[in-house]
Amino acid sequence: MIYGIGTDICDVRRIKASLERHGDRFAEKVLSESELATWKARSARWPERGVRYLATRFSAKEAFSKAIGTGMRMPMTWRLCEIANQPQGHPQAGQPVLVLHGELQAWFSANRLRSHITLSDETDYAVSFCVVEHDAPP
Repeated sequence: MIYGIGTDICDVRRIKASLERHGDRFAEKVLSESELATWKARSARWPERGVRYLATRFSAKEAFSKAIGTGMRMPMTWRLCEIANQPQGHPQAGQPVLVLHGELQAWFSANRLRSHITLSDETDYAVSFCVVEHDAPP
């Protein structure tokens, strides 16, 4: 049963401007530890790719917060929500997945929720779509 649906479109230029204004502090606020390491590596090799990586994560977390209906209020925080990819060898290798941490993960599990996320970017825009399902009672 669908619990909630969220979508978000993000202007990559706005994310770039925030990085220029606030530096790494902006990325450190939005990204989990693992995402931050990936962002730094991508930014070092190709700065524009790093900006788009940050924009897609920003967009995906916004879409997820809309799907669960909390917005950016507890238990939802930027850093407790991580966008990862299914590992090599998995039937859907590379598919984006939400990895939740701490209080957000506990709340999500307690409410018997599961999520599906997709994200994409194209030059100036990043877009994400999230569906959260509620498991039917046993």
